[in-house]
Amino acid sequence: MTTKKIITKIVPEEIIQNKILLIRGRKVMLDKDLAELYGVETKHLTRQVRRNKDRFPVDFLLPLTQQEVANLKCHFGTSSWGGPRKLPYAFTEYGILMLSSVLNSKRAIQVNIQIMRTFAKLRELMIEHRDLREKIEKMEKKYDHQFQIVFEAIKRLLEPPTKSKGSIGFHAR
Repeated sequence: MTTKKIITKIVPEEIIQNKILLIRGRKVMLDKDLAELYGVETKHLTRQVRRNKDRFPVDFLLPLTQQEVANLKCHFGTSSWGGPRKLPYAFTEYGILMLSSVLNSKRAIQVNIQIMRTFAKLRELMIEHRDLREKIEKMEKKYDHQFQIVFEAIKRLLEPPTKSKGSIGFHAR
């Protein structure tokens, strides 16, 4: 009789997906978000990273610039005391994978597995999305102009939505 190990999810996949950001064209997660998911304090996580600098080369760990932090503050808001005292780290997928070797709790390992699966699923979705776009372009070349409007509508649906910048503040009459 074989027993199957039941996979339990500590953190819902949607929460992990919402914490993945695009910075400098790379999918990353911030140190504070990872610390929250792992159930440790941010200072403990960053302390472990500093103690193991050799494990986190520049393609694993991106120290954010003041401008990037300012952009994040505008996007997410800040706390009443002004936010973190140090610039946060942004971990790439490889950096997150390396974190499991410096954080040895069972929760960190299980959450890390879930994060890796989420990154893999996002990568698969991006590949499928690209394949779908290529198929539509091939069909567009194959059929005549009577379907041009349909193809343009489908392409617009495949493109990520653009946010319109509305005016902010009060306007004098």
